Amino acid sequence: MVKMKDLVRILFLCLLSFHWSCIHGEQTFMLLAGPLTNHFVKDLKTNPSARLILPPEVPPDSDDAFVCRGPLPSQSRDYFQDLWRRGVTHFKVPLSWLDVLPIGDPIHPNKETVTCYKNLLQQLARAGIQPLLELHRSTLPEALESRYGGWENPDVRQMFENYASFVFTTFGDLVDSYITFSHFHELGDLSQYQSALQVHTNVYQLHRHMFRALQSTEIYVIGCDVTDLLLKFDQGDISLQIDNPLSGVKEKSTSALSYQKVWEKFRTQSPSERDLFLNGSFPDGFQWAVSTESFKVEGGWSEHRKGETVWDRFGHEGHVFDNQTADLACDSYNKVDYDVYLLRGMRVPNYQFSISWARIFPTGQKESLLKKGALYYDKLIDTLLQSGIEPTVTLHHWDLPQALQDYGGWTNDSIVGAFKDFADFCFSRFGDRVKTWNTFSSPWVVSNSGYGTGEYPPGIKDPIVSSYQVTHNMIKAHAEAWHVYNEKYRKQQGGKVGIALNSDWAEPKNSASNQDIEAAERYLSFTLGGFAYPVFVDGDYPALLKRHIDQKNIECGKEVARLPVFTQAERQRIRGTADFFGLNHHTTRLVNYSRGSCTPGPEGVGDFQAHIDPSWPTTASSRIQSVPWGLRRLVNYIAAEYLSVTTVPIYITGNGVPTEYSSDVLNDTQRIDFLKAYINEAMKAIKLDSVAVQRFTVQSLIDGFEGPQGYSQRFGLHFVNFENSNRPRTPKASAYYVSQVIERNGFEETRASPFRHIFGKEKESSRLAHLPPSEVPSKSKVVWEKFSPQSKFQKKLYHYGTFPVGFQWGVSTSAYQIEGGWNADGKGSSTWDTFTHKPGMIQNNDNGDVACDSYNKIEEDLYMLRALKVKTYRFSLSWPRIFPNGYRASLNKKGVDYYNRLIDRLIRYNITPMVTLHHWDLPQALQDINGWDNITMIDIFNDYCDFCYETFGDRVKFWMTFNQPHTIAWVGYGLGAFPPNIKKPADAPYRVAHNLLKAHASAYHTYDDKYRKTQHGLVSISLNADWVEPLDVNIPREVDAADRALQFQLGWFAHPIFKNGDYPDAMKWQVGNKSELQGLSESRLPSFTEGEKAYIQGTADVFCINAYTTRRVHHVTSRLSPKSYEFDQDIAIKNVEDSQETAMKELRTAAWGLRRLLNWIKEEYGNPEIYITENGVSTNTATTDDDTYRIFFLKTYIDEALKAHNLDGVHLKGYTAWSLMDAFEWLNGYSVGFGLHHVDFKHPDRPRTPKRSAHYYYDIIRDNGFPLPEEEKPLYGNFCEGFAWSVATASYQIEGGWRADGKGLSIWDKFAHTPLKVGNDDNGDVACDSYHKINEDVDMLRRLKVNHYRFSISWPRILPDGTTRKINEAGLNYYHHLIDALLAVNIKPQVTLYHWDLPQALQDVGGWENDTIVKRFRDYADVVFSNLGEKVKFWITINEPYNVANIGHGYGTAAPGISFRPGTAPYIVAHNLIKAHAEAWHLYNDRYRAKQGGIVGITINSDWALPRNPYKQEDIDAARRVVEFQIGWFAHPVFNGDYNKVMKNRIRERSLAAGLPKSRLPEFTPEEVKRIKGTYDYFGFNHYTTVLAFNMDYKNLQHYDADRGVGTIHDRSWLDSGSAWLKVTPPWFRTILNFIKEEYGNPIIYITENGISERGNMNLNDIHRIHYYENYINQALKAYLLDGVDIRGYTAWTLMDNLEWATGFAEKFGLFYINRSDPSLPRIPKQSATHYATIVNCNGFPEPSHTPHDCQILEPEGTNMPLTTPSSPDVRMVVDFLGLEVSAPDAEVALYVLLGFTVAGTITAAFLTYKFIRAKNKSNWPKAHQSCGLPRTCWAFLIPKFTSKAMTRACSSVSCLGSHSSPGWKMGEAMSEERFCKENAKVLKPTGDRMHALGLLPLGTGPTLQGPLLLRLTKAWSLGAGRPAPNSWS
Repeated sequence: MVKMKDLVRILFLCLLSFHWSCIHGEQTFMLLAGPLTNHFVKDLKTNPSARLILPPEVPPDSDDAFVCRGPLPSQSRDYFQDLWRRGVTHFKVPLSWLDVLPIGDPIHPNKETVTCYKNLLQQLARAGIQPLLELHRSTLPEALESRYGGWENPDVRQMFENYASFVFTTFGDLVDSYITFSHFHELGDLSQYQSALQVHTNVYQLHRHMFRALQSTEIYVIGCDVTDLLLKFDQGDISLQIDNPLSGVKEKSTSALSYQKVWEKFRTQSPSERDLFLNGSFPDGFQWAVSTESFKVEGGWSEHRKGETVWDRFGHEGHVFDNQTADLACDSYNKVDYDVYLLRGMRVPNYQFSISWARIFPTGQKESLLKKGALYYDKLIDTLLQSGIEPTVTLHHWDLPQALQDYGGWTNDSIVGAFKDFADFCFSRFGDRVKTWNTFSSPWVVSNSGYGTGEYPPGIKDPIVSSYQVTHNMIKAHAEAWHVYNEKYRKQQGGKVGIALNSDWAEPKNSASNQDIEAAERYLSFTLGGFAYPVFVDGDYPALLKRHIDQKNIECGKEVARLPVFTQAERQRIRGTADFFGLNHHTTRLVNYSRGSCTPGPEGVGDFQAHIDPSWPTTASSRIQSVPWGLRRLVNYIAAEYLSVTTVPIYITGNGVPTEYSSDVLNDTQRIDFLKAYINEAMKAIKLDSVAVQRFTVQSLIDGFEGPQGYSQRFGLHFVNFENSNRPRTPKASAYYVSQVIERNGFEETRASPFRHIFGKEKESSRLAHLPPSEVPSKSKVVWEKFSPQSKFQKKLYHYGTFPVGFQWGVSTSAYQIEGGWNADGKGSSTWDTFTHKPGMIQNNDNGDVACDSYNKIEEDLYMLRALKVKTYRFSLSWPRIFPNGYRASLNKKGVDYYNRLIDRLIRYNITPMVTLHHWDLPQALQDINGWDNITMIDIFNDYCDFCYETFGDRVKFWMTFNQPHTIAWVGYGLGAFPPNIKKPADAPYRVAHNLLKAHASAYHTYDDKYRKTQHGLVSISLNADWVEPLDVNIPREVDAADRALQFQLGWFAHPIFKNGDYPDAMKWQVGNKSELQGLSESRLPSFTEGEKAYIQGTADVFCINAYTTRRVHHVTSRLSPKSYEFDQDIAIKNVEDSQETAMKELRTAAWGLRRLLNWIKEEYGNPEIYITENGVSTNTATTDDDTYRIFFLKTYIDEALKAHNLDGVHLKGYTAWSLMDAFEWLNGYSVGFGLHHVDFKHPDRPRTPKRSAHYYYDIIRDNGFPLPEEEKPLYGNFCEGFAWSVATASYQIEGGWRADGKGLSIWDKFAHTPLKVGNDDNGDVACDSYHKINEDVDMLRRLKVNHYRFSISWPRILPDGTTRKINEAGLNYYHHLIDALLAVNIKPQVTLYHWDLPQALQDVGGWENDTIVKRFRDYADVVFSNLGEKVKFWITINEPYNVANIGHGYGTAAPGISFRPGTAPYIVAHNLIKAHAEAWHLYNDRYRAKQGGIVGITINSDWALPRNPYKQEDIDAARRVVEFQIGWFAHPVFNGDYNKVMKNRIRERSLAAGLPKSRLPEFTPEEVKRIKGTYDYFGFNHYTTVLAFNMDYKNLQHYDADRGVGTIHDRSWLDSGSAWLKVTPPWFRTILNFIKEEYGNPIIYITENGISERGNMNLNDIHRIHYYENYINQALKAYLLDGVDIRGYTAWTLMDNLEWATGFAEKFGLFYINRSDPSLPRIPKQSATHYATIVNCNGFPEPSHTPHDCQILEPEGTNMPLTTPSSPDVRMVVDFLGLEVSAPDAEVALYVLLGFTVAGTITAAFLTYKFIRAKNKSNWPKAHQSCGLPRTCWAFLIPKFTSKAMTRACSSVSCLGSHSSPGWKMGEAMSEERFCKENAKVLKPTGDRMHALGLLPLGTGPTLQGPLLLRLTKAWSLGAGRPAPNSWS
């Protein structure tokens, strides 16, 4: 038998196990106090100090057990709070069974007792103490025992179970821990034990059943009753903190003493001790960050349907300073690259930003997901990571979606779930890249200022209820977000989630006042503790806060604050939900005790007042004073108060200071002092106090929208100019300071890291090989032969690709242009100092005395270089800064130190210094001895170089001796425009150049002999050259002139160095002859000795070239007097035709010249390694940050360099952009700028602002060139079955017959017969004569394989006067015949009712401006439908109504030519056009559709518009307006019933502003809206091109363009056409098709026009048109297959060249050429016709394969079509073919030719047959083909239908390909033409194919592959080179 004592122990343990925990199996330590006694409660009421005494446990026989019946004393709250402060976790509360259930029936409880116990339990919960509820002591109450006996009675046991069930139900939300029996040992009988144990078991199971969801799997209880324990200690000294021995987690903070301890620690500090600066560094791994917040910087408030936020509403309602809004803010939504650029410049490792909830979920709910919003953050995060910057994301920073606020916002409990969903989405979408998350930032600002004081949105003033409810919900929302991450994402993503709380430090106002100390503690409890305590301590509000609120409500006799209560489950879920403690801190407050106020709000309820010390430094904000020492105290308090339980690190997530906008916004020393002091206090906390601060975040990266203060206060490290729509960012002094702190990881300067070799070559000697002298002209003329014949298309075709790994990207500057400090620290005067100080020498008398002040701004310059991520920085040394008088003896150590600092810093950032030793700023002291005209300069320069190599060469590995010696010699000593201002053009330039060359060679040899072996660097010289194009490449004398120009400029220096040590023969010959003609005994050009030649030759390791422009050169005979280097050349120079202006008229841009120049260097100098060391473009001072034309320059020039490298085999190794920043630009001073960064030279600090080109150049560097964009990659696939392939024309453009068969006059007849209206006085009287050529036109269509033909009906041909009074049957018959002919060959007609040729009779009565036109058009449509509708199933009512309205009635450049009512006429006309269309549609729908079964629509035309600056919201809006004012003008009414809002609002506003009573845009009546809406069966769409749009203010002008408010330009890299307005932009065809899909509900789309024009001489090899159709149709295929755009048809414009309206016949869009010189107007297919037919036949683009797809082999159509030409003929690589270097395509065609020459074994038969074949030629063939000896039919294999001129040229170019002397033709004397062609088809077909592809046999423009090449190839073959493998050059 078990002993009674052991049984009791077992049972006691069983009873203890009934306690359980909610914390998921967490082991819990219980520190227990209580219970209350009647005596103790009585003492509390009369003696407040009684709360400090803990009563002993109540004896079992005592009658003092507390019976809870009435109200509890108010002092009990303080008592429980004191217990909590001492570490008590649980309080024993014994229940009285019979007091709760007097009759034992749960249906009839004692309500008073139950209420009392509930109040007691709630007070415990508010104090942070959990109740331990005792159901019963042990023995039965006497009343029950006398009636039922003992526990063995089943009725008793059931009654107790009912009682327990009642207790669980009634108090379960407040209690987690229960004891069934507390004194089990008092049961004396074993049977009583067993019965009671059974009751306990039943009750335990009952509880588990009732609360199963809350059960833990494991329960641990360790604890003791502390009543006796605590009584043993003095109450004042107690500080108890007990560790859980099982979990090792601290369970309770020392909150009772946290503030006291921190205060006591620091109160004795003297001001000097407190403010002592601690020099040092932060620990390794310390994290630095800068921050922004979404609503403050993003702008784009409604972009892409973003939802409205509470801040949007707040600003729009006028609650912000000066009525400012955040609509645009910093425009960061469009400026990701701009912001990340700043971060790179600062080297910030972490960027903290917030996500706009409304940008991702516009309504706040997950169902409203906005993909474009998510894509914005994707881009931002990816861009950060690409730059090595880690994102830190705040989920919510105050900008609540207004849609949620409309339902109560943070006061509505449902928002917790909405935020949880938002967080879940963000974690899932971005969490793979984001590893640090803040759920909220400064939530107290939301609860207090947003819902309490109403100062912030949503502007609710409810400090009693809403403020606390918001806090409650935000805490729960935070916890839910944390749990989502913890449970779903932490394991995979490995990130951290915290919350960023804001808090000032609270300092007692009176340090001697305990009340003030307590008030300061309450201040922190009310502001910080309300959020921190639940999250970081125990899941509930601080007991101090709860007690004080309860007490205040009682004192005031009313509710002044309603603090919600967390359930126990909520507390458990909230507790510990942070991986770090985020702290936003800015200032400190002095706090004093203030009693008695019943004013709602923290101060009134908390009995405190906050003040500032007037001695504290103030800031722009009255709320922020600079009190840095408060930060240290605050983080100490946080560590003690909140982080003793949850040991997580502290992240300072926001610290910064605002400055006034009106102050010096850039030199923000106040911010520097503020940050320096605050950062130092953080360091003290870490180093001196061991506080775990691990991150410091500076607020803010940029100035932004600062809430109610708008833009009047600036927190940014970068200044944002909010008055500039581009929102440029300029670093402030603080940005550079913070960057330095980050680099040093504190305040101690770090040492430079050792140099890393960037150039891997370590040559013992790198001397170049000796090359023979150049011929006259040089063999490099092959460059002109190769490139000059290129068409404009070939020249401009963009090349996508990248440079090789290791390509050196850089930027450049020069000393005099940027350094300033002209006489600082002992620097000597330079020739430029002397020159610029003379009045009148420089524009505006500018000089370089200060320049960019780079001498004092190394950090500022490095910032830009880091941001660009360049690999190299080219700068020059100022000779007089190092040697003030030019000699070593004058060494200036401070100058050397400056360059050492610069070089060391460059090396630290892995930027290679490229150092120019002399960039024109010669020491004036040396110029005083004649400078470079003195031969002693050679040795002086060498000594200077020697010193530089020795001093800097351990780190500098790339040297250039001189920059542009040509400029020194000619401009300085010849023209005298530059210093030294010597004008001796006859001989001084030659002498100076002579000395410069020898000085260079000497400096090279010094490096080679003394330093190369140890330093392993490179030495070169930077030369300059313009590319020169001969006037006519076919005239040898002009080629000679171009070659001579290059030899005189580039060859002057390059030839001696890179070839043979001597000047080029062309130069020696010219100067020598000129000198002799001038009567001189010897040449003015000095000569080198043989020794000097040998010494100079090869003195460069690489070829460095500066290139800017291209010129056209032609030969002239220059005058002999005066003698001049200029006249020696015998050339005249002018601009090339397709160059563009720049700010410097002599430096026009022509990018294609760079490729040719690089090729010339390659050919001329043995293909050396080349570095482009300068290349850039100038803009005027009006261009500051938005430099579009510099982007065009970089885009095109660098691409030409890429072509040279990738296509031509040029060994290009690096590219250096000129210039890093705007600088002193020599004679132009500061009037022009070349910089990637704008420098404000009017500001003393010379601030640097990145231009848009800087971001673009960074992109190029990042991508290492121009990789093929995804949108440019071809897609292979097919359109839908039954796709409508078509080609289009218009009646007036092709028909002719203008007065035939009763046709009436049209407005175009009259317009074209009006002088000066149509180009070349052309007209459509005959046009293409299609009125008489139906069969020819249908034959063309049949050849194209199209299944539809779009043409228009001529209204006056059917109704001569426009009315139905007379129907012209002849006109109708013409269309009957045409339609019948089409249907006969299975081509379906697509008929346009109106394509602009209005009957003149109707125009005479007002035309489209007269409302009656609507009925006239309906009547006309009725005639056509009724007569032709049985055959026509596809109708277009009106073609391009935009052109009718605006071009015809606004600009007046099309018929009817009205331009004098531009503000009203276009809108009236458009109004009537829309109504006319609707009436025609309804007519067909009501009367004809059921019978005829056709479809009716309208064709609308539109360009797509891109913003000129894609980073600029203003330009984005402008681009949108272009589309809304063009496509939307007509599509919106047809598809939606009315004009779009953009048009209506803008035109109305501008009309009213001009004083008009109403809008100039007519309004539709409601009935008209209803009738117009939906009048479509498809969307007919004409599209050709894209424009770049920008905002333009037309002031008070009232017309369409002014209403639209847009200017447009084109990107210079876009391919041209024959029309100035039409550029080739295929990718945006897909974009606008998607726009139609999204904007108009994915309608069926028929592309009804798309094509390209040409001008000038006709070339049937129209590769530009092939390229256009190939790419545009492919983009349409992408829209169809990838995007789901419902495209049903495509129509090419146009079938044949025709009258292109006002341009006449000059612009040709046709697939067929009309030879207008032939009266019969023959239709001749262009090569594009075959290509288009192939696409049609394939219904798209089949996958490429080795052999043609079946659909690509077209059946012959009677006469052969031209063979297809590659769309990119300029993509050529050089190959070795039979000993010759030729391009791969040339080699391929040559192979075909050679194969053709060898197919037949002999050529004898061809000779004998030649005359026979010639005699049989028919007269209609040109005579030219006869000289080639080929039959007519065979020429058809090559090129059908030659013109006589083209035949002659083609034949001569191939040296009679088929003549008697050519091998390969199978011929017999009596062989027929047909047999001849059949026998030789294998030779002729591929040969002609390839000859066409390369332009070998072009028609009308001359050959691109000359006859001599074929002859050389034939010769090489005959010499036994052997037959090359077929693929040897592929």
